[in-house]
Amino acid sequence: MTDPTVAQWQERVRDAAARKSALRIRGGGTKDFYGETPTGDGLDTRAYSGVIDYDPTELVITARCGTPLTEVESVMASRGQMLAFEPPHFGPGATLGGAVAAGLSGPRRAYAGAVRDVVLGVRMLDGQGTDLTFGGRVMKNVAGFDVSRAMTGAMGTLGILLDVSLKCLPLPRTTLTLVSQARASEAIMRMNQWGGKPYPISATCHSEGRLYVRLSGAEPAVATAARTLGGDRMAEGEAFWQALREHTLPVLGNARELWRLSVRSTAPHLDFPGDQVIEWGGALRWLALPTRGDAARLRSIASEHGGHATLFRTSDPRTGVFTPLPAVLETIHRRLKSTFDPAGILNPGRLYPDL
Repeated sequence: MTDPTVAQWQERVRDAAARKSALRIRGGGTKDFYGETPTGDGLDTRAYSGVIDYDPTELVITARCGTPLTEVESVMASRGQMLAFEPPHFGPGATLGGAVAAGLSGPRRAYAGAVRDVVLGVRMLDGQGTDLTFGGRVMKNVAGFDVSRAMTGAMGTLGILLDVSLKCLPLPRTTLTLVSQARASEAIMRMNQWGGKPYPISATCHSEGRLYVRLSGAEPAVATAARTLGGDRMAEGEAFWQALREHTLPVLGNARELWRLSVRSTAPHLDFPGDQVIEWGGALRWLALPTRGDAARLRSIASEHGGHATLFRTSDPRTGVFTPLPAVLETIHRRLKSTFDPAGILNPGRLYPDL
């Protein structure tokens, strides 16, 4: 039997598709700043909320899209488990559906996987109001195109997430943060050296002349690694990583433009005005610019180092947020959009102005 809220959404989607009237899919709105500005009538997902099933022994949780992210994390923490990708909330209203749709991961991403790595299955409404289910509740259960992971990071442009099944991981028994003085170039070198060793690292960061490393796991392994890596123990380590994840560090929150560069971890320190924060073993560079950045130059440099650049946050009107797609990828995007949303009503323009 279809949930009344889902049935209501189906009618809204069918009506909008018939009228070719855009719908703006939105949860708690904590990531409204991210991506292009969508248009259309609002469809608030928070009415469809709650944990559907949680089996700690199988390391799987299934919840509705409007479930507060804090609720999901609290339920899991009570059984000694966590979401490995350490999702940023960016506000108290963050929902599980919003976290998956945005596809953003926190400091642990380089060491425990990204959002799409833990998505096992989804239930969704497409742009015609059809109730669809993909994937399941175990790993390696997909034959053909993996729609569950395609929904991750799609920003609601392919469908409305209803239910999501995610893989869980045990909480580490011990966590310790070390901090030491280091130049950016030295920090990048050390992070890459550490990456080739069996250290229990769960996060790294360089900011304002300091190199931070978080160790997580069994107490003997953490203690041994701490002695090897060196540095001062940080009493407020978890508070630092939370501030980094939520961008409440002043270096990230006070910029006119905040750019997110994904590059090879071995890429040299990039010489730009403003402040920089380096994460993920050197593979993620945040550029906090005091003035409007040169998008073409930033994207060219990111491309030279094997990656791409995203205008993550800006105080100016948003435009050209994501790196333009190569012709082949653009064709794939358009085909996916036309398959799942033939009328083009779901969050049109959220990823790219004409998609």
